[in-house]
Amino acid sequence: MKTEALSTDPFPAKTVATRWKEHLGRHIDWCTLGFCIMGGLLVGITVLALANIATTELADPAHLLKVAASSQVIESILLTFGAGASAVLLLILFGTPLAYVLARSRPSRLKGAVESIVDIPLILPHTVAGLLVYLLFMRRGWLGAPLSEIGLAFEDALPGTIVAMLFVASPFYVNTMREGFEKVPVHLENVARTLGAGTFTTFRTVTLPLSLRHMYSGAILAWGRAIGEFAGVIMIAYYPFIISTLIYYSFTTDGIHTSRSIAFTVILVSFGVFYLLRRMTRYLGRYDDRV
Repeated sequence: MKTEALSTDPFPAKTVATRWKEHLGRHIDWCTLGFCIMGGLLVGITVLALANIATTELADPAHLLKVAASSQVIESILLTFGAGASAVLLLILFGTPLAYVLARSRPSRLKGAVESIVDIPLILPHTVAGLLVYLLFMRRGWLGAPLSEIGLAFEDALPGTIVAMLFVASPFYVNTMREGFEKVPVHLENVARTLGAGTFTTFRTVTLPLSLRHMYSGAILAWGRAIGEFAGVIMIAYYPFIISTLIYYSFTTDGIHTSRSIAFTVILVSFGVFYLLRRMTRYLGRYDDRV
């Protein structure tokens, strides 16, 4: 009587497909994969939008170069970036002390009210924010009237553009800096004070250096928000043209062809600038680790 050879397969009932699925299950984090797919949908919308305008503009490079090299576009981009940088400098000067006070003060109704006021530009429609700035800084406004008497005009002037940018960008900087100050251990400040340092000296030599990365990140966020503003700026300063106003003006006068080329130029310039700024953030992170 012949005996049948025993199978060497430890799982004879499993098919090749079943084994392959088990193999994948052991080596793939399905949760992470699902998150990547879901998050990729958001990224995909941006990629499709950029691909749409890029394929159209790169099909006619001569017109794109003509528009990008025009003096009006170059001056508008420089004006936009410069006005945004001016707004950020004012935020650093006045917003940093505010963020420090909010970070070190105890919870109270007053603190909650101030934090809510700081966040107001985040929740307001852009047109409402622009209207608030206009009513305050117009020639008959509470601040515009006395400042105009000394020769500082805001309507259809660069100061109006800067003020509008500062108003809409302030929450981004103040909130980021407040979070940075809150992460600095209070006992480090107490040690500095026990060694004889005053409040400002402690802030300058201990707290601020440990918060430089947050200051830089907050400045980038505020600058990006400032240069992207349109409605808030156009309400008080239609002229001189910042880049968003120029695109709108070009769209209403010359149509989609020219305004699309200006927009694509701004996308390329903004992407390059913010890529470099983000790269610098990594170096600040390494500096924080050494500190």
